[in-house]
Amino acid sequence: MNLDVTGTPAPSVRQPDPRSADPEPGSVIVPDPEPREECGVFGVWAPGEDVAKLAYFGLFALQHRGQEAAGIAVGDGRQVMVFKELGLVSQVFDEQSLQSLRGHLAVGHTRYSTTGSTTWENAQPTFRTTATGSGLALGHNGNLVNTAELRDRVAELTGRRSGRAAAVRSTTDSDLVCELLAATAADTGVEEAAVRLLPTLRGAFSLVFADEQTLYAARDPHGVRPLVLGRLERGWVVASETAALDIVGASFVREVEPGELLAIDGNGLRSTRFAAPEPKGCIFEYVYLARPDTTISGRVVHSARVEIGRRLAREFPVEADLVIPVPESGTPAAIGYAQGSGIQYGQGLVKNAYVGRTFIQPSQTIRELGIRLKLNPLREVIRGKRLVVVDDSVVRGNTQRALVRMLREAGALEVHVRIASPPVRWPCFYGIDFATRAELVANGLDMEGIRRLLGADSLGYVSLDGLIQATEQPASRLCAACFDGKYPIPLPEGTQLGKHLLEDLLSEDDTTRPAPAVAGFGNAGTMRQP
Repeated sequence: MNLDVTGTPAPSVRQPDPRSADPEPGSVIVPDPEPREECGVFGVWAPGEDVAKLAYFGLFALQHRGQEAAGIAVGDGRQVMVFKELGLVSQVFDEQSLQSLRGHLAVGHTRYSTTGSTTWENAQPTFRTTATGSGLALGHNGNLVNTAELRDRVAELTGRRSGRAAAVRSTTDSDLVCELLAATAADTGVEEAAVRLLPTLRGAFSLVFADEQTLYAARDPHGVRPLVLGRLERGWVVASETAALDIVGASFVREVEPGELLAIDGNGLRSTRFAAPEPKGCIFEYVYLARPDTTISGRVVHSARVEIGRRLAREFPVEADLVIPVPESGTPAAIGYAQGSGIQYGQGLVKNAYVGRTFIQPSQTIRELGIRLKLNPLREVIRGKRLVVVDDSVVRGNTQRALVRMLREAGALEVHVRIASPPVRWPCFYGIDFATRAELVANGLDMEGIRRLLGADSLGYVSLDGLIQATEQPASRLCAACFDGKYPIPLPEGTQLGKHLLEDLLSEDDTTRPAPAVAGFGNAGTMRQP
């Protein structure tokens, strides 16, 4: 769908939320949705280059960070054009759509929603036109915790313009940020507007945004979500991960610093500090979120995950015949566990790489279809063996329980489960979509209770100290709130949190409009005790 410089969208496209399509109780074992990152962001400033295609390939490298929607905005010095749609990068763009995006700078985005539902309107880059007629496109990775406050500020601004009370229709924190930037930029310019606005945002944000002339990038003072700067022969690139720099042939320059705003235009690159840095990078990037070929704070993620496995072998040894990973995220840690334990490493599970989400309900006779769609055991490899099965994390335990049963049915003598992260006991409010606290299995059960629930012969999680040491980062520079409950950015009271907060508030504003029927995985009510 196209969004021209006037900000007029094509007709919206709505699709059902796939997470609401759970099967009837008892019909299948439904695997846990993996912990979901919110988004990947990419920006390029490169006059003379095909910036839309550079953004397209950069988004391919960031597809793992969001599979719900994708979009690219391009500025050519006169206007900003946005093309976005629900779906994967390869589904959203084709040669024709990319040829329509001509300019010298681009902003790209892949989305997984942690604020706002999966609708075309909430796909990014989000777009606004300033009072002077300039366009502004913005992509956001992270999650803000003062969303309700920002919504009130937007309502006040739009109300002042119209001279009457105004209802806010946006349902993402990213949209609110774009609205506030555009409102202030009319008087001060985008760069000064950002310097004023960014210190008032609370939470996690790695932003890439642009007007017709200039590319901008900013990272919150805690640097919760990653953001890196790269150099092209004739330009600059910013991206969520170094893997996106590699795919477009950009050389890594450095990380965007916490509390830093970058501006890139014909005058070069400018850096402004809008807040004092207090680094608290997300430790879960090392566990699951980032690609293994990405480097974070000088540490290659694959190396960190292998080291986690080695430490896990030391902390929870067991006599066994074979170490197998739950592919793909458990593979590096399984390699490390095999190295640390001396037990043979092998592939005992085959993953179907083409399974996305399915809306087809399985029949009563097809039990465990949810897990078998993704994984199938190699019976000749595991039959008669004592197995160590290494996975990256446990959320609700459904996947691991179904997997243990499958392996036993395939002939495994023993199944010992090892987890390459500590127990997840707390929800994330900074950009990971976990279950509610009441649904987190480690919040309600002790280690023995979880082992019995999974049906494993033994269970071991790597310690938090072991995980931190594997990252080679000091504990003081990491956020581990999902494991220890210590939130580095203060949270508002519970009613001001939640994935569908803005939609709930919108329903309160408009009594003629029913509240959205939203079901499934999200962080609304996440602090609720079991």
